[in-house]
Amino acid sequence: MIIRPVAPTDLDALYQIADESGPGFTSLMPDRDALARKIDHAGASFRRNIHTPGDEHYLFVLEDDDTGAIMGTTGIEAFTGHTRPLHHFHHNTVVHHSRDLGLRRQVETLTRCSHYNGRTEICSLYLRPEYRRANAGKLLSRVRFLFMAQHPERFTDTVIAEMRGISDHAGQSPFWNWLRHHFVDLEFTSATSLVGSGYTDFIEELMPAAPLYTHLMSDEARSVIGNVHPQTRPALRMLENEGFRHRGFVDLFDAGPTVECELRDIVSVQHSAHYAARFTAAGAGGHPRVTTEPVIVATSGTMDFRATVTEQALIDPEAGTVTLPSSIGDRLGIGKQASVWLLPLNQVRAGARKQKALSAVIPADEHGERHYAH
Repeated sequence: MIIRPVAPTDLDALYQIADESGPGFTSLMPDRDALARKIDHAGASFRRNIHTPGDEHYLFVLEDDDTGAIMGTTGIEAFTGHTRPLHHFHHNTVVHHSRDLGLRRQVETLTRCSHYNGRTEICSLYLRPEYRRANAGKLLSRVRFLFMAQHPERFTDTVIAEMRGISDHAGQSPFWNWLRHHFVDLEFTSATSLVGSGYTDFIEELMPAAPLYTHLMSDEARSVIGNVHPQTRPALRMLENEGFRHRGFVDLFDAGPTVECELRDIVSVQHSAHYAARFTAAGAGGHPRVTTEPVIVATSGTMDFRATVTEQALIDPEAGTVTLPSSIGDRLGIGKQASVWLLPLNQVRAGARKQKALSAVIPADEHGERHYAH
């Protein structure tokens, strides 16, 4: 498996992914012209010389390097709200109190806002069902943080992720059904398609600006506020382990939670590290020793960024070097001597001690040599 920037030749595969991913996956919509523009924009973003983030969108694909098939996608929006506002509801508690009457009432509200304008957003994570194999989902998720660790100047201090909310197999959202009945007479799929195509004027024109009292909503709508789609729960757990937290902001359409974390506090950013690599061919010194855990190995470029997973790496964190099979260098398109970045594939939980990637020592072998794992 190889992670690389999206290319114009991926258009057909992107369209298939956009079509099969279903309602709610608004970052990729089944519109060939829009997808072609997204590919062009991503290419321009990777090529730019960046000092501060702007409207860049970095879209990666996961490629089966045996067949060339596109297995999935993952992306980063550098600066939300650059061309159009990013709207949410803020789920909050309000206290009404009359001192004279001795009455006090606590109620929950939803208030439309644009709190997350100007943040970096991770998005477009999708792994096609036929390719849901070991390590693929982890690679798609964590490689974005490794890329951010390499290029922090391209991103903002805060990173967010909008999680897919509750909807059924037919694409019906209980939350949106209530909003539609009272405010916006559009099907859920129509509303999300408009947003996916970049049209958001109807939000300002039709969506309520005054606080909504949740106790006036239907039980079905109220029960899904801040909850994720069953298929999204693993992705949410993964982000929570990275340090992301929900601060009360939910999606306008399905009420799925948005989670956030400071870039410097993301566990994978903290555990990404730069190494000087050399490559050893079989028969010429043998393969490097096998690590106890798989690691993501990535090049240090942008347009030529490549990443893969290996369990064959001999890492010397003190010297800042790693020895890899020459086949890894071939897959990444790099020569005998190169600069690479490493990140443990298996997640270190938030709150773990900050350390150089892969630098925790496991027991020495009988020769007194140390192997290193994450």
